[in-house]
Amino acid sequence: MFQALWQQYFPPSPTFTEENVAPSSQQGKVFIITGANQGIGFELVKMLYHTGATIYLAGRSRERVEQAIKEVTGSQKPATPATLKYLHLDLNDLATIKASAAAFASQETRLDKLWNNAGIGGNPEGTTTAQNIEGHVGVNCIAPLLFTQELLPQLQQAAKTADPGTVRIIWTGSLMIESMAPSEGVQYEHLEKGKTTNSNRDYAMSKVGNWYLAIEAAQRWSKYGITSVVQNPGNLLTNIYSHQPKILMAILKLVLYAPKMGGYTLLYSGFTSDVDIDKNNGAYIRPFGILAPNGRQDIYKKIAEGAPGKFWDWCEKKYQPYL
Repeated sequence: MFQALWQQYFPPSPTFTEENVAPSSQQGKVFIITGANQGIGFELVKMLYHTGATIYLAGRSRERVEQAIKEVTGSQKPATPATLKYLHLDLNDLATIKASAAAFASQETRLDKLWNNAGIGGNPEGTTTAQNIEGHVGVNCIAPLLFTQELLPQLQQAAKTADPGTVRIIWTGSLMIESMAPSEGVQYEHLEKGKTTNSNRDYAMSKVGNWYLAIEAAQRWSKYGITSVVQNPGNLLTNIYSHQPKILMAILKLVLYAPKMGGYTLLYSGFTSDVDIDKNNGAYIRPFGILAPNGRQDIYKKIAEGAPGKFWDWCEKKYQPYL
């Protein structure tokens, strides 16, 4: 596992960049990027602006998303610019998720790529969602799964006409899986407490959960022509560290990369031809766009024993009252 940690702390430079996605090449395609008004999601929007796609920036604040859109449109003048739109999405409140998906469905019949990028991390003990679910797993796993499930008709529709393997869901992992996740992968007794009781452990479990959801989505939805992957974007200087002490941040900055580098991980994850329906579907992707396994062999054992399906079912039970 040490080798996997080292390679992700100090990854090679990205080889898959904006130049690998040609101008105007995504006209007629529709994307959703959650958490797109800042950090790596915002970097991805900038990378895709020249492609001509329709891109929904999903987030809670219309003001912040519209400011992000203004920044992108004001700084680039491609021949065929993407159409950038705001989509309200509050992952902290399950009662709002169906309405967000419905708002998208009222405007679009297809969805070619969904980056489940938004999330929280390092939040203090006591963090909970509007439905009193532990904060990290609630925001990072349960709400994104509900959102994705509600968008399944549009994903299926896109897969009918898109090139095979290109309709894709991208989930978000973390190096914290290797460094902080328990050997069981997910310890439900802690998640059932309804609030964060150990910040690092609970965040790491939510990232294992995203890994599980990526694998299970690939298994359940490949029959519809949908691919699914999970990626560790890298150790990046983003707002996910906003709850950390200043002294710790001074140390972390020595090993953190610019958000743009994580944007390249997202870009590769969404567009690489190394993933197809029957090739690397459900795969793990390392920074900054490397198809390679996670370092936790103990969690791979849990995967072989059916842990992804168990976690998927657990998430569904949590959001069932809000369908």
